[in-house]
Amino acid sequence: MTMPADFASVSGRAPGRLRARLRRLLGGMPASRFLLTGHHALDTADGVLAWRLDLRRDEGTPVRGFLCAPARPAGPCPALLYCHAHGNRHETGADELIEGRPALVAPYGPALARDGFVSLAIDMPCFGARRGEAESAAAKRHLWHGTTLFGEMIADLRGALALLAGLEAVDRRRLGVLGLSMGATHAFWLGALEPRLRAIAQLCVFADLAALIEAGAHDLHGPYLTVPGLARAVSTGAIAGLAAPCPQFVAIGAEDPLTPPAAFARARADLERAYRAAGAAAALECHVAAETGHRETPAMRAGVLDFLRRRLAPAHAGGVNARR
Repeated sequence: MTMPADFASVSGRAPGRLRARLRRLLGGMPASRFLLTGHHALDTADGVLAWRLDLRRDEGTPVRGFLCAPARPAGPCPALLYCHAHGNRHETGADELIEGRPALVAPYGPALARDGFVSLAIDMPCFGARRGEAESAAAKRHLWHGTTLFGEMIADLRGALALLAGLEAVDRRRLGVLGLSMGATHAFWLGALEPRLRAIAQLCVFADLAALIEAGAHDLHGPYLTVPGLARAVSTGAIAGLAAPCPQFVAIGAEDPLTPPAAFARARADLERAYRAAGAAAALECHVAAETGHRETPAMRAGVLDFLRRRLAPAHAGGVNARR
């Protein structure tokens, strides 16, 4: 019997080898390093502080970020790296944290700050203040050089996580990641590759790649996710399962064309198998919103905030959150 390529990771036997393989598929780019070169306070509601950040990546690329925090924290705060969505709105990037987008109930930054969380978002390549190069052109450029646009995005997000963890106001033992759509893909990939994370929340994206191709739904995803050999090497559920036993919240709309029922079911089954193998079945939470498409619902928002409160509270700094 021939085992699928991702069997070892799902069964918990060789997660290190699979992580190394994923990094090679992405192009082998190390985590970016960011220098803060400036910050500008933004007008916010009572109890919430926010800033626009001017960052510079190690090789000189300017990157815009946004930071949101409680106005009166009671000590070092738990923190979320917020991964912005796609939605063919390249003009929207990290400002989604403060301004929101139509697919969200409301912006996450102020809501998280009112719950005592610090949150950080940065523009992805081709989005926000970095939209000078078209996404398809960036994807081709990377592929012709043997790297991937998705790999650059993950490298930048890993660098942003390091920046967030280094802030004086942040409790680095309580770091999480959150995103919707493209941001959700970024979130569960970071969960697979970043042992510093203690909670992962992903909305409106979770679907098996092979099943998406079978359903003819794969072209609904942007060029950013073009990673040669990915579907043959590993399943979506096995990638997200590398985060186990880290608590993970997964939510989709039952009528979302980006998550057809068969594609979600396959990804969910692989993910549940990985969490059971890690002895952490209770750390995985799934929410399916009936009669809902590609958008967050009020119930999803309530579920995310409840999940983050429970999983990133001080009492949960160790235990089931402990990572490899």
